[in-house]
Amino acid sequence: MDLKTASALRRLRLVSTPEAISFLLLLVCSVLKRTTDFNAVPAMGMIHGVLFVLYVVFWADAWNRAKWPLRTAALYFVLSVLPTGGFFADRRLKREAEDAVIATRARQEGVVGA
Repeated sequence: MDLKTASALRRLRLVSTPEAISFLLLLVCSVLKRTTDFNAVPAMGMIHGVLFVLYVVFWADAWNRAKWPLRTAALYFVLSVLPTGGFFADRRLKREAEDAVIATRARQEGVVGA
């Protein structure tokens, strides 16, 4: 994996968890708005919106650089619209990066088939 691909995956991973947290907080704020006088939906909505747009931009960049098949790219996009999907995306991206590092080291050491 080249440096630009690794950077694209890292950016996507770094924004996935905050995006998931902001989505959950937006849901909580929506419930509180309807049950109490507390209304943080406009502020939380803007924060979540910015993080979601960043996620989509970084997702498109990672898809382009990592040459994911359509199924993998669709999975990461669907995870962005699920309330806790960002946590799963982060875990999968971390595993993918670790596997790439292992494969690169194996190639450098001359292990056949890596």
